Amino acid sequence: QVQLVESGGGLVQAGGSLRLSCAASGSIISMTAMGWYRQAPGKQRELVAVIIGGGTTNYADSVKGRFTISRDNAKNTVYLQMDSLKPEDTAVYYCNARARTIVTDFRGYWGQGTQVTVSS
Repeated sequence: QVQLVESGGGLVQAGGSLRLSCAASGSIISMTAMGWYRQAPGKQRELVAVIIGGGTTNYADSVKGRFTISRDNAKNTVYLQMDSLKPEDTAVYYCNARARTIVTDFRGYWGQGTQVTVSS
């Protein structure tokens, strides 16, 4: 199994910044994509940003130019630097990783979520 532990959420004023971290642990053999999703109240969970092993990234249009995803493969950790935050960025942010372990083939895993609240 793989455990994903997120940190870095909180309350920030509009225009401010936050940095989320997500550390993966467990009997991991290989990890491909790592990413961040978010879910606002009453809305579906949506992709925010994803990064694959080679470093290729993809962002939701709503966060392009404001958010930056990165990863440290040695630490199995993914980061999301969020700048110029807007009230509409308020949501629970979930880490997702696709990994292969010593007992399972590649499958997706989710973190428990971390709340990000942006006040106007």
